Order: sequence, then C-alpha cells, then structure tokens
Amino acid sequence: MRLFLILSAALIAFGFNARSSAATFVSEYELLRKLPAASFAPLTDNSQPDAQGFVGFHRRDGKWYEAGMQRSGCWLLIGAVVAGDEKRADAAWKSIEATFARQIEDGGFLSNMRPDGTHPPTFDQRVETAYFYMQELGHAILVLRASPLEKHFHDRIAALEPRMRRACAFIQSGYDGIVKKVGHTANRLFIAAKAFGLCGVVLNDEALKAASRKLVALALDRRDAEGVFVERGGRDTSYNAVSLLMAQVLALHLPDLKLDEAMVRAMTWQRTRIRPTGEVEVTGNTRTGLGQEKGMGQAKGVNYREVALALAYFGMIHDDPSAIALAEKVQSWPSRPKQ
Repeated sequence: MRLFLILSAALIAFGFNARSSAATFVSEYELLRKLPAASFAPLTDNSQPDAQGFVGFHRRDGKWYEAGMQRSGCWLLIGAVVAGDEKRADAAWKSIEATFARQIEDGGFLSNMRPDGTHPPTFDQRVETAYFYMQELGHAILVLRASPLEKHFHDRIAALEPRMRRACAFIQSGYDGIVKKVGHTANRLFIAAKAFGLCGVVLNDEALKAASRKLVALALDRRDAEGVFVERGGRDTSYNAVSLLMAQVLALHLPDLKLDEAMVRAMTWQRTRIRPTGEVEVTGNTRTGLGQEKGMGQAKGVNYREVALALAYFGMIHDDPSAIALAEKVQSWPSRPKQ
C-alpha cells in the first residue's frame, strides 16, 4: 500500500497517460526516486563490486569471463544514484571501469570461455555479451544524467563516451549476426534494441536509434495470437517478463505507441500466470522453472526481480495500482530464487 500511494502521487505529478508510453514525464530518475528505499533497494541490489570491480559470477569466481556478466554493476549504480548515495555510486562506477579496462582493439570486450562453454567465444557471441552490457550501461548513464549526481560524474561520463561509441560500432558491425543468432527469441531482440536505442540517446546517434527500431519491429513479430512473446516455440513466464521490462525501459526514452500497445497485451497474459501470493507459475514454460535449460551450470529459474520490475514499470506508466501491488508481492515472495 505504501508503494502504491507514493507511485500514485508520482503518476499525478508526472502526468502519465493510462495507455501511452509517449506520455509526458520529467525523467526516469524522478520516477524511480519516488520508490520507497525499502522497496527499491532489493530490486537494484545494495551490494558493491569487489576490489577488482567485479560483480555477479565474476565476483563469485574471482575471474573474468565476459562483459555481459558485469551488467548488474549498472543496476548498482542506478540504485545508488536514486538513493543519492555518492559514495556507493563511486563504488558502483568501479564495475564500469573494470569492464572498459577489458575493451579490446575492435571495440568489443575480452571474452573468455565460460565454465559451461565448449569452445572459445565466437564473434557473434562476443557481440551478444557486448550488447547485454551496453543496454544496461546506456540505461544507467541516462538515469545518472538526470540526477543531481551528474555533476559529480560529468567528466567520467564524457571520458567514457568515445569508448561507448567504439563498443556500439562493434555491436553494429555484428547486426546481421544478432538477427541470425537470436532472431527467434523476442527477449534478446529487445535487449539488443535497448542497447542500440539507449546508447543512441546517450550519444545522440540517429543510426543507433534506427537500428533499435528495426530490432523492435522484429521482436514484435515474435508474438502469438494473444500477444504473448514466443520463446522456443511457446510461452515462458520469466522471458515474457524480461521482454516487458526491456521494452518498457526503452520506450521511456524512445517513445513508441505501437510498442506500448504490445506491452499491454503481453502483460495481460503475464498477470494470469502470477498467483495472488506473488508466486510466478512455471507450468507450461518453455525455458525456465522446469530444468529445461542451464546457465553457468545452474538450471534456469524464473527471474523474480525482473518480473517485479516489469510489473512496477507497467504500473507506473499505465497508472495501474493493481500491477504495482502485485509487483510488491512478487518481490517479497519467500521462495523466489536468489539472484
């Protein structure tokens, strides 16, 4: 209830329209900072990178694999910026420095074979891990730029921009491979679209924005008759939510009414698969929750954090209190997998 009241006030203040992602709003930063710290912190992770600037599996294993595994550091930065915590934001920035310390001559990043890999990373795999990272970096920079901490980070952002351009040129050089490799799965098309689109906004690059729109159009074709995003020939409660989250964040910065309408349809099904307790159902899933796939040696489960974020963004954008209330339930579901 407390989260609902605060977000409702935010919606009134920012003038969000109930059905349009093109509605007027001050900034994503201003929207996110209305969230209670107790509700927002678990969604962004309140930890810090280690002494090497490593997060996630890199921190766990004490070694570098690939750029995409550093993306949670960008959410650490977002959380610190929204909290106005300069010290924690400085610590989170170290994860960015650690990642770009491993940028190589072609603009991509050093990629080593993962523990579950069978061969050294191919060019297309290197492109994929690069856009997995850049989509969240572009997001974090846009939130940071809209915040009071922008002055503190201004010179660091300016120094990073040429390196971001090189990284974006690298993923752009692999555009055809992106479509060939992941064109069957909507969520990864949206992740790539978010990388091109948000970095395009950061760098004021129309070519990057155009590439983003092309990928969005492809992703929108990966839906069934009811508007659910198809993953490996069927529906999946985790990956449909990932598509929702990625597309909604992208649309906040590159408004697209057609995309927003698609989110409404996809969310309609998503909510039928979430119990009133916040438990996300997995029966019938094509990719998660039933041991169908593994990543880094672990069976893929529902990403409760991203399901909750997808619901929270939807509730804020569409002035839907029930979606926000459900997000709180998902976030607090006691048996959710540890992220």
